[in-house]
Amino acid sequence: MDDKRNLIAAILLSVAILLGWNFVADKFFPTPDKPDVTTTVAGSDGAAPKAQGEPNGLPEAGTAVPAAKPATQAIRPVEAVLGGGQRIGIETPALSGSINLVGARIDDITLTKYRQTVEKNSPPVRLFAPAGTKAAYFASIGWSAQGIATPGADTVWTASGDKLTPETPVTLSWSNGSGQSFRIEYSIDKNYLITAKQTIANSGSAPVTASSYALIDRLGKPTDPHEKDSYTIHVGPTGYLDGKSVFDVDYDDLDESGAVKYASAGWLGFTDKYWLAAIIPAKGERVTASISTPSADNYQTLFARPFTQVAPGRQVTTTSRIFAGAKEVSILSAYQNKQDITRLSNAIDWGWFEFFEVPIFKLLDWLFRMVGNFGVAIMLLTLIIRAAMFPVAQRQFRSMAQMRLVQPKMKALQERHKDDKPKMQQELMKLYKDEKINPLAGCLPIVIQIPIFYALYKVLMLTIEMRHQPFILWIKDLSAPDPLHILNLFGLLPFTPPSFLGIGLLALILGVTMWLQFRLNPQATDPVQQQVFKIMPWLFMFIMAPFAAGLLLYWITNNCLSIAQQQWMYRKYPQLKAVAAK
Repeated sequence: MDDKRNLIAAILLSVAILLGWNFVADKFFPTPDKPDVTTTVAGSDGAAPKAQGEPNGLPEAGTAVPAAKPATQAIRPVEAVLGGGQRIGIETPALSGSINLVGARIDDITLTKYRQTVEKNSPPVRLFAPAGTKAAYFASIGWSAQGIATPGADTVWTASGDKLTPETPVTLSWSNGSGQSFRIEYSIDKNYLITAKQTIANSGSAPVTASSYALIDRLGKPTDPHEKDSYTIHVGPTGYLDGKSVFDVDYDDLDESGAVKYASAGWLGFTDKYWLAAIIPAKGERVTASISTPSADNYQTLFARPFTQVAPGRQVTTTSRIFAGAKEVSILSAYQNKQDITRLSNAIDWGWFEFFEVPIFKLLDWLFRMVGNFGVAIMLLTLIIRAAMFPVAQRQFRSMAQMRLVQPKMKALQERHKDDKPKMQQELMKLYKDEKINPLAGCLPIVIQIPIFYALYKVLMLTIEMRHQPFILWIKDLSAPDPLHILNLFGLLPFTPPSFLGIGLLALILGVTMWLQFRLNPQATDPVQQQVFKIMPWLFMFIMAPFAAGLLLYWITNNCLSIAQQQWMYRKYPQLKAVAAK
């Protein structure tokens, strides 16, 4: 009867873990529902809002003369909008696109190094798209002034060249006909940073008061299933604002509040899991900033400088920078250190354990560059971690065997002092001391593995360096779940199992290796523990199946190394094997 109760208790406990894990995993370990497909970074199926791109939240300085606002536009394909405008091209080793001479907007950016899917002929990822398209997303810079006309969204600029490249900067110019002229000198590096020098020259007879600004405007929330804000991955507005990295404002917050304002800014913009668009004032420059929603389903980040008087015959130049590209760790760090962009590397939401996750990433990235395959790099990383933990694992295994050896003495103590629990605990502690047993030694490797597992999870989910990285055979993307599911006969049957039942080959191998590992461990004396250990490998097979293939590869490699270490320990210490067999 006791054995049956224990078995029922073990089954109920396992079911509770299995069902409860779905809730925990959705909150803290989100996994993609399908292979990574990125068409455009933002998206909305509604009509374009009125005056998208007009600055929202500029400093107050009297009555300005605004430029005419564009009328509501019908949604059109990106290719149709790009084909009908006046544009100058953008070309670098990392991106291509164009600047719209109407409004001087940077509204056409594709990232040539990254594809939408794992297929070789997949088109490149589009980051920016012009107004009037479903996923309008662009950067714009301009001026606000008191009593004079300033360039606006419908202003047609004159360009000094026809293509912006790292070797060929381009200057845009426009005059308001009242004595004030405006210039934007664009330059770009070989990666993702565009520099814009904004100049207002006053050749009139009276001083003018003007302020320059930069903004990023985005229509709609991201529609990619991977681009969802969660407890572990921030997606949405971000920046270094008021002296701290901002991860606590999302699109829903803006829908409720309308705007969040800041007294200072190092940079700000919108982050997706892999991509970033940000505007950056000069280092130490005094600006105010805002994150807002000017109209329904339209989001904007903006910084503006204080109003300055420009005397007749004088000019004022300010410098803004625009980041539009992939969140590559090395590039973000280089911009942060060499371009003095404060905490730009925090565009990757490492979280509280950044001090631990970044070294894991750097080691993994170095191993990848050495061997050329991220799957092999993950296996080598596991080997390095296991080697570092080898002494700890030895102590764990010895402690487990010693605990089994003293089980009869422990049971005798429990029987002798069953009515005096304090005395029983005191005698147990004395027994541990006399036998030189640390009862917590068996838990230490598991405790150490938790932050390592979490760090690798964050690295695989956050860093673009892991995106679309293949391993062998059917594993084409280590940052995505195993695509081959047993229940649909590896794709032969025309349905996709739910993630809860999406058991792939890697998950099955994980279950088998964990079962073998548990078989080698000394058997627990408690019947409930025995039943739990029997069920646990197959429980973890279901729990881990929806995770990134790279995580399963790490766990499988770790299990295989644990089995090898246990076998070595049994050969070196035959008495341990005898204990385990009892």
